[in-house]
Amino acid sequence: MSKINMRKELKGLYGPSATGCSIVDAPPLRFLMVDGSGDPNTAPEFRHAMEALYGLSYTLKFMLKKRDKSTDYVVMPLEGLWWADDMSLFSLEAKGTWRWTMMIAQPEHVTPELFAEAADELARKKNPPALAKARLDTYHEGLSAQVMHIGPYADERPTIEKIHRFIEEQGYARRGKHHEIYLSDPSRTAPEKLRTIIRQPISRG
Repeated sequence: MSKINMRKELKGLYGPSATGCSIVDAPPLRFLMVDGSGDPNTAPEFRHAMEALYGLSYTLKFMLKKRDKSTDYVVMPLEGLWWADDMSLFSLEAKGTWRWTMMIAQPEHVTPELFAEAADELARKKNPPALAKARLDTYHEGLSAQVMHIGPYADERPTIEKIHRFIEEQGYARRGKHHEIYLSDPSRTAPEKLRTIIRQPISRG
């Protein structure tokens, strides 16, 4: 029996080209989410968010598999929404002022009731500090531009500038929050081979 793999089912959203930007219409998807702020490289709040998200994701996966082997699935990659209170001041250099929502997409089998049960189980076993901040919510991003960035996170600026130019050239305007999807595990992947989807919601200018 093959596992459910949302990444393959949603290839248009999770497999963009690294050579050219594209426009997609992201449907409503269910995510585990944790909100926070500060530099992701140094803020304990960010590390705590990771512990809660991955703890819940794997608790849910094994709970479902134990109940019904036909619902076994591949845990989706980490995603992040990044913004500042004043987006005109959002800067890659001012990470300490960033606000963020880290999230992991969930299959339709994950219901609010199952989420509550998984949270209780994780609390009994590990009780990560940010568990109380975690929620299951639907995020509808809608019309967006995206491109694959290959390389270190610190070298994303040219890719971000590229997608911003593409948006303007296509007659769109940027809206909403900067979105990144981390397809690679940085602990197992060389920095120059990291694959990160850069996505930006858009509207007609």
